[in-house]
Amino acid sequence: MLLKYPHSNRVLVATDCIIFGFDGEELKLLVIKRNFEPEQGKWSLMGGFLNENEDLEVGAKRILHELTGLENVYMEQLHTFGEVQRDPVERTVSVSFYALINISDHDAELARSKNAYWQSLETMPDLIFDHSRMVQMALQRLRYKAALHPIGFELLPEKFTIPQLQRLYEAIYSQAFDRRNFSRKILSTKLLKDTGEKNEQSLTKKAIVYRLDQERYQKQFNAFIHFISDF
Repeated sequence: MLLKYPHSNRVLVATDCIIFGFDGEELKLLVIKRNFEPEQGKWSLMGGFLNENEDLEVGAKRILHELTGLENVYMEQLHTFGEVQRDPVERTVSVSFYALINISDHDAELARSKNAYWQSLETMPDLIFDHSRMVQMALQRLRYKAALHPIGFELLPEKFTIPQLQRLYEAIYSQAFDRRNFSRKILSTKLLKDTGEKNEQSLTKKAIVYRLDQERYQKQFNAFIHFISDF
């Protein structure tokens, strides 16, 4: 006998993805220009409805892959948005996720085919429904997590300099950090491996090029490193 709960109201479940990227100067958000109603022509996060036999995280990863072509990126469940009137068409509960990606790794042509564009957080347009609220909540979560854990590296290319890493953290927190203190703190984590290369275009006298020590990174990921407090 197939059991069912005695409840006939229809409630849709959606997932919305807040996708952050870093272009070397600014923290950016991947958003789409909607070509369908409601709110056609306005800016929106990338989202979709959960399939009947799909777990929440699987659905979020599917949506991210459909937009960027990427898999195995940092993604974290953020919050559930369930206000009755949040969607004007039907009652829809949205479970939001935020993701951190390396901009240079994503499939730009695929994103453009979905009408997706990178927007600076500093000049981000208004988003539909409660999507702007989702972004602000995700940014707060990112700032909290990046202060304690080394998740900022997820936004960087494979090779980088300490000045580039500092610029990333300054973009995340919208504030400047002391160069010497930042360098001292980062090097003390032992997360960086010297590649033996120099950045010839650097303003800091051919800055050393590093890569992340992946083994140490995985071991220390959940450790409370406290990146920001001492800068």
